[in-house]
Amino acid sequence: MTTAKILAFAGSARKDSLNKKLVKIAAEGARAAGAEVTSLDFRDLPLPLYDEDLEAAEGLPENALKLKALMKEHHGFLIACPEYNSSITPLLKNAIDWASRREPDEPWLACFQGKVAVLMSASPGGLGGLRGLVHVRSILGNIGVIVLPDQKAIGNAGQAFDENGNLQDESQQTEVLQLGSKLASITAKLI
Repeated sequence: MTTAKILAFAGSARKDSLNKKLVKIAAEGARAAGAEVTSLDFRDLPLPLYDEDLEAAEGLPENALKLKALMKEHHGFLIACPEYNSSITPLLKNAIDWASRREPDEPWLACFQGKVAVLMSASPGGLGGLRGLVHVRSILGNIGVIVLPDQKAIGNAGQAFDENGNLQDESQQTEVLQLGSKLASITAKLI
């Protein structure tokens, strides 16, 4: 069986992001299930706001090309999505928009078609970012990503993590590890 290659990232650039902590746990679960996991921090790949005039004049920015290459190299995505005003973060939407742009001799949506994803979120609010996951799921599904129905939203997340970045609630920790494991398992079967 081919080893599943998973790209793990959060839709937040904040250094102490709760969602970065969350996706790290899921990545552990994917690794434990045999996947090769690459962690991506969008802070390392800053992108300008998507602008079609900029693209026409200068082509895709270097970091957009790096992002696209990373995404094409992987079979699946572990995505932790902060919720901004009940929706997707501008950072994550901008990254998706740049990655969706077609290069010469490349199929449309080459970074997304046939990929498998699992979504999760952590938020200081009681719903845990759940409302934003609906939008992320819709966007990804419309561009060809197979988004697994399993997801996890961690509410009151400001108090949910211990000093080592693990979830204090053992059942939540197990559920997030299982998200990573399930993505690894299903992706390996599909490749």
